[in-house]
Amino acid sequence: MKTARLHGREDLRIEDIPEPTVGPGQVKLRNAYVGVCGSDVHLYLNPEASPIDLFSPHPVTGAHLPQPMGHEFSGTVVEVGPDVEGIAVGDRGAVFPIAYSCGECVACRRGAPTSCRLMASLGANADGGGMAEYVTVSASQFHRVPESVDLQTAALVEPMAVAWHGAARSRAGADDVVLIAGAGPIGIGAWYAFRARGVRDVLVSEPSPERRQKIAALGATVIDPTTEDLHAIVADRTDGDGVDVFYDAAGVPAALATGLAELAPGGRVVLQSPHEHGFEIQPSALMMGETELIGAVGYTAEEFDEVIARMEAGDYDTTGWVEEMALDDVVTAIDTLRSGAGTKITLRVGDA
Repeated sequence: MKTARLHGREDLRIEDIPEPTVGPGQVKLRNAYVGVCGSDVHLYLNPEASPIDLFSPHPVTGAHLPQPMGHEFSGTVVEVGPDVEGIAVGDRGAVFPIAYSCGECVACRRGAPTSCRLMASLGANADGGGMAEYVTVSASQFHRVPESVDLQTAALVEPMAVAWHGAARSRAGADDVVLIAGAGPIGIGAWYAFRARGVRDVLVSEPSPERRQKIAALGATVIDPTTEDLHAIVADRTDGDGVDVFYDAAGVPAALATGLAELAPGGRVVLQSPHEHGFEIQPSALMMGETELIGAVGYTAEEFDEVIARMEAGDYDTTGWVEEMALDDVVTAIDTLRSGAGTKITLRVGDA
């Protein structure tokens, strides 16, 4: 089968490897679409920076490079293994890519496997990934999508679940004012998530003209922080009170500092984007404002299904911000995102 396998730093090869075989409790999928994520870009550029050595067998899964990339993907069931119930050949769905965790650490004991230091994901440090024609996964990782959800949209369940989880962590209510920094895929996903959760007043701050245009076309209220007075806009919108939630989907210290300055007393900050560089925070300001800093990573299986339900309800629209390329163009897709161009790219792997 054709696959895009990562061998090392900037060494991603289109190769022909044997198809995986299905075992007990597993299903085999013919992959349809796979999203290219910012973490895929980082993995391609610097696999040595992974918290767990990708070149040695993973302590839990035993997987190591070379490895098919891709953890945001969808496909159709072509084979069902023994001991699998409720899934049939022909079922279409999205894959929950978090394959394994240690099961013993405090994060796992508290039901937060995405915070486990040994967490393993398809497309990185567990066998298989979305950038391959076929993959076998545990039946529990397969989440069926209804016929009204096309498979390109289904490949976005994973990143939209990331944003859905962050929105849930914010505890934003219908009457709260939310400010999102960044209109990349997670920022767009957060905008959709807050709207689906009934939050009526959501502002998006984005310096990129291309990304502003794309999220504005979806119906968002978007601000250019490089030319507009964000503070004045927030003050006018909130009668000078400030926003209740600041959602960091930018990962830029300047954006975080700006968001902190716009918070109302008792406001909450959701940190949903990794920062490559550190930043300074004034503890006294956080203390006096009783500000909450909330980290958000990953999602739960229930949140995966909640996103699918909202997709079925028509709350997500891929028009204008999701681009399609062929699997053979994966390096071009990575280079495009690395350059700051584009918003979301999905690779066509097989028949949809």
